[in-house]
Amino acid sequence: MVHVIDRDELPHSETAYKFEGYRYGGTNISFFLSETPPGKGPSLHTHPYEEVFVVQEGVLVFTVGEGSIEATGGQIVVAPAGTPHGFVNSGAGRSLHVDIHTSGRMITEWLEED
Repeated sequence: MVHVIDRDELPHSETAYKFEGYRYGGTNISFFLSETPPGKGPSLHTHPYEEVFVVQEGVLVFTVGEGSIEATGGQIVVAPAGTPHGFVNSGAGRSLHVDIHTSGRMITEWLEED
């Protein structure tokens, strides 16, 4: 069965739309369509699967494990399964990115409070 989902039909906050594949025919992928304001981003957390960040616009500084890396529009960052990671928008404007969870359900263990 084909699913066509309008972005506004997805659960969302001010900064992200959330797609979880299990809700749509058992698709084995989930993602956030994110628009992160300057100075914001999620605190350190882990997943039992990889998370792939496709930065479309802006500048994000990622913490992945013990390291830190800056990514800009057009770059992709992969956080390995079980590795603590988070990011902050370090630019002056919004950052657009797609945060892909390689699982039909999002499973997150928060290591710090936002």
